[in-house]
Amino acid sequence: MSDPRAENRAFWENEELKLDERVYEAMWPGGEAAVQRLAKQGKQPVRQLIQKLIDPGTEFYELSRLAGFGMHYPEVDDVPCGGIVTGIGKIYGNWTMIIANDSRVKAGTYFPITLKKHLRAQAIAEQCGLNCVYIADSGGAFLPMQADVFPDDGHFGSMFYNMARMSAKGLKQITLSTGGNTAGGAYIVFMACQAVMIEKLAYSFLGGPPLVKAATGEVISAEDLGGARVHTQISGGADHFCRTQDEAIEKVREILSLEPPQKLHIHRYAESPPLVPVETIYEELPAKIHQGINVRVVIQALADDSHFIEYKKNYAPGRGDNIVTGKIRLKGIPVGIIAANGLGIIFVEAARKATEWIVRCCQEKVPLLFMQSSPGYMVGSESEHMGIGKYGADMVRAVSCAQVPRIQLVIGPDNGAANYGMCGRAYRPHFLFATMRARTSVMSGRSAAEVLLSIEERKRAAKGNPMSDGEKQAFRSQMIEKYDGEAHPFFCGARLLNDRVLKFREIRDWLAMAFEVSLLKPIPDPAFGNLRF
Repeated sequence: MSDPRAENRAFWENEELKLDERVYEAMWPGGEAAVQRLAKQGKQPVRQLIQKLIDPGTEFYELSRLAGFGMHYPEVDDVPCGGIVTGIGKIYGNWTMIIANDSRVKAGTYFPITLKKHLRAQAIAEQCGLNCVYIADSGGAFLPMQADVFPDDGHFGSMFYNMARMSAKGLKQITLSTGGNTAGGAYIVFMACQAVMIEKLAYSFLGGPPLVKAATGEVISAEDLGGARVHTQISGGADHFCRTQDEAIEKVREILSLEPPQKLHIHRYAESPPLVPVETIYEELPAKIHQGINVRVVIQALADDSHFIEYKKNYAPGRGDNIVTGKIRLKGIPVGIIAANGLGIIFVEAARKATEWIVRCCQEKVPLLFMQSSPGYMVGSESEHMGIGKYGADMVRAVSCAQVPRIQLVIGPDNGAANYGMCGRAYRPHFLFATMRARTSVMSGRSAAEVLLSIEERKRAAKGNPMSDGEKQAFRSQMIEKYDGEAHPFFCGARLLNDRVLKFREIRDWLAMAFEVSLLKPIPDPAFGNLRF
């Protein structure tokens, strides 16, 4: 006799092996040969530098590792890891955003996805009040796509705009140049609060030797034009001269060594481990994505002492409890929960309860965790007449205006307006995490197939060429494959629709880090627009 819990666990562990394989592709572009090429230049792999930069024995929380796969740019299908490493680590005890070019990926060239990832990291840093360290080794913009990376807001110049504005807010912008930085890329050095350059490795100039020769006729080497000695001893464009990467890493750490200690703007209780083991998540979450879940068990596997103080537990059974609300402590941090439950369809009662709870947590200045596993709001005349549009809009307004830190964790279907009401990417959560069970799209593949098939049938019938049963099935299969494929966490991760795809056993540690980082700035007072009652 089969054991559904054991089957679920085996399924999700296998899915996470697929995640490991994709992450390996992202982190080791070019394999050992690429590492050896770096060594010949006197360079170390960028993640090795990052490990030396952060405090010994601490973790580097790397973001968006799946970025860049399946982009299909001109002559470039994949940009592993987006060509850039971003993440959060501690330097002298302070959380710091680290943004580092990986020269193994197209010489650190900036594609549209590279820019998106760089800017997302800066957005997190600004929102949470983090200093930034840039490890710069870039070939600049990908010229065949200059119209997509150069002139617009959100393109290349926005990196330096962000540096200037964060610096003005007192957030340190430190650049370690460990390679070439040409043209616009030179500003990553020149706009830093302090810049470190390495002898005979780092170069920074607005125009490289070939351009200088073409423009002026001057023949000059890269070292003499804009090497480390030039900018630290002559131009003053950089501040610290180092001879090796290791020496430069120590210099960056020294620069940040006297930063004032960060503090949490909430009372943190003593941490306690959950009583429900994390393996329970693997066993409780069904392998079938659209099967209902018992989210309370998932919450208990994350919460300190597995203790969940539920709000309105008995309100409108079967409708109101499709969203579960309440509070937990997560490694000592009080957190408000809004979690999709059961099949996750949001009825009027669930929307009203969620809106109430969001407002209450905002009044109490308690951060919010949205656990998303909802295919959407309930449709039909009964729901429309009861005000599902009105109360769904209230939920969206509350999420939009909530001034407390907000984090979304996707553990199932993430479709339609439920993506909005449960704090999807457009609602600018401080962090957005997915799991291998996440499916983010406007609707499920099955629903999309039926909607689009009905349209296609009408079009074909109007032309006097009705669809055969075989054509209908082929069309249906094609749409299911397309929509379900675009909902998959690999597809969404490649396009930065989440900040990281987490294994179930990683969720608690990552959420605790994310809430801690998100609470480094004071929480302002609440202010909501006009709700409908």
